[in-house]
Amino acid sequence: MQVPDKISDQQTYSMALFRSAIHPEFFDIEERIEVQHDNYHFEAWLFKGGHVFRFESDGTCVTEVITPNPENLPERGHVTTMVCASERDHEQEFGDRITLITSMQIELLPEHLYGDSYIELVEFGEEANAKVLRYGSGEERNVSIVDVQRHNDELHVQSYHLQSSHGLVLRTQSIFELKSSES
Repeated sequence: MQVPDKISDQQTYSMALFRSAIHPEFFDIEERIEVQHDNYHFEAWLFKGGHVFRFESDGTCVTEVITPNPENLPERGHVTTMVCASERDHEQEFGDRITLITSMQIELLPEHLYGDSYIELVEFGEEANAKVLRYGSGEERNVSIVDVQRHNDELHVQSYHLQSSHGLVLRTQSIFELKSSES
């Protein structure tokens, strides 16, 4: 049976949070998204198999990184690192004004279900005008997708990272919430 082999050599992903920006030299960035709003500035970097989200408002910075290689990240500004395992939620306050609420779900799917998920998520990404980064060689069908919804006092970001060699599907949703300065 193939599933135990997939589990034993599974790519492990982690989410790392920082109270500061991270220099782009740590990543092989292939796609970018930038959102400038009255109350905040957001930038997303998409690389093969991962992403960086940076959200800033009134001098407070929050950076979220999803990567298979957290050991290559800097120490400066590091808050926490969590392994992306099954389903997980996390909420973290940054300063007096920003709250990050994040959910992640990772699945290992058999080949036929992975193929269906791949097609469905790529179609979603294209229809939603999301950033879609396909990569791999030969039979590999890997993709990383980032979709952003902008609101006045919050920003919603969905990401999807799929790796065919493991049948791996990682879904994340991050909500960057701004609290009113009068609170």
